[in-house]
Amino acid sequence: MVPFLHFGRLLIPTFGLMIAAAMAVAYYVLRADFARRGLAAKDSTTAEMFVAVPALCGIVGAKLYHVLETPRELLADPLGQLFSRYGLAWFGGLLAGFAAFVWLARRFRYSLPQVFDAGSAAAAIGYGVGRIGCLLSGDGDYGVPTSLPWGMSFPNGLVPTSERVHPTPMYELIVACAIAWILWELGRLQILSGSIGKSTTASRRDRVEFASEPPRASASLETPSKRWNALRPWLRPGSVFAAYLILTGVARFLVEFIRINPRSFFGLTNAQAASLASVISGVALWVAVSRKSLPQSR
Repeated sequence: MVPFLHFGRLLIPTFGLMIAAAMAVAYYVLRADFARRGLAAKDSTTAEMFVAVPALCGIVGAKLYHVLETPRELLADPLGQLFSRYGLAWFGGLLAGFAAFVWLARRFRYSLPQVFDAGSAAAAIGYGVGRIGCLLSGDGDYGVPTSLPWGMSFPNGLVPTSERVHPTPMYELIVACAIAWILWELGRLQILSGSIGKSTTASRRDRVEFASEPPRASASLETPSKRWNALRPWLRPGSVFAAYLILTGVARFLVEFIRINPRSFFGLTNAQAASLASVISGVALWVAVSRKSLPQSR
């Protein structure tokens, strides 16, 4: 592993480089999603704001959440814990990034459900790319020992181990890419079905372009109108974000079974408890938005 790149006396952490790469990837995905929903033009700086501010707040929140999980160590060495080169908690980053996203949405006077939907695929892929930094730095996010052929050791990592362990950051990268694709497709179906037809600011030209795409939904229904009427209750504003909370929560909950994080209560890790909260919140949100009435399509 390569925790740092050496350029003379200059040390560049690979984790930081991958965080920057994650922000760049999330920016391009978010910009495309904002454009197709008519929230902002591709040449605007709106998407940059919605990536940079939540990402920076997320890093701070992830660090604070991590150090607050072990208050005894924090009190023993507060500066060392706060400014250590590793130790970021996913749930803390999610909370802080979410709060920053809400603030920006209010500032730009966007509909919260729709802007959360637009940011879901970007958040998923950004998380996956950021996990490559955990792999390169060997910061302790790897899994338990394994004899599988793709097991890896991290003798030079920030948290070194000579045993072959599960490369859990790679698992999360693969799953994050799959989740991002699912969320992107859900957003596309939202636009095609007209579920966000009157709440979006998309131009007439954009709406015609997307409406002219051949539908990829199930062909078991006889007519397009019947097909979209069947899908519309599942594609209401906020449903993509609900799916994000559910899918990412399930993915993180499962990967924790083979990760080295300590168990806290009921045999679960703190991340698993946070994941359960994410899944429950996602289900509650989906139920809430599915009960909202939609304007009838014409």
